[in-house]
Amino acid sequence: MEATVRDLDGAEADSVELPAVFETQYRPDLIARAVRVAQANRKQDYGADEFAGLRTPAESFGSGRGMAHVPRQEGRGRRVPQTVKGRKAHPPKAEKDQSESINTKAKKLAVRSAIAATTDAELVAERGHEFDGDLELPVVVDDEFEDLQKTREVVDFLEATGLADDIERADEGRSVRSGQGKARGRKYKTPTSILFVTSSETGPSRAARNLAGADVTTAAEVNAEDLAPGAQPGRLTVWTESALEEVADR
Repeated sequence: MEATVRDLDGAEADSVELPAVFETQYRPDLIARAVRVAQANRKQDYGADEFAGLRTPAESFGSGRGMAHVPRQEGRGRRVPQTVKGRKAHPPKAEKDQSESINTKAKKLAVRSAIAATTDAELVAERGHEFDGDLELPVVVDDEFEDLQKTREVVDFLEATGLADDIERADEGRSVRSGQGKARGRKYKTPTSILFVTSSETGPSRAARNLAGADVTTAAEVNAEDLAPGAQPGRLTVWTESALEEVADR
């Protein structure tokens, strides 16, 4: 399988033979499993305080007020879960092991399958990405891209290639998160857009990081979650020539 190599002006500069990894069988089940394991292993330990539900100064009025005793009992009665402000019956335990595991071969196959999914225009479109319908996937750019230092230079390349609409889609899709997350440092949520895969962490890691929903990673570090956010394969991805050579060993 061959792919067109584009220069920074979006013009066809050359062609390159894609590594065999891009022809890996599509396995959405393994991809979803690998993403789920990665998410589980990032979870922070969470549990109830040892004295939760036992610190209130409330006391029972006793009888004679037409009021139930047990829900307002002081002392040992408040330890039961049905009392007002009583403790939970089975609260989350901080010592619980929330991590998950996946076989090494299955994890490797999941990454390879997710890489191959980036060549399927139908899958990429199903994820909601917007790009020029005539654009050949995967998008490969020559190694001059790795020397870019300015966000404006990356935007110019995306406009010339027909990928800028996806950044605009992510920017316009930014919205206020529902729930308590707003008060915990993550007020906004932004749709995922383009993934840039390079051979090393150089200019693009700084030049592209301000683009809405975009991520930059290296061929050696790219994982299933990078390629299939939310366990949905087919992320719109831009590869550099050197990255293609390195990803062949994944």
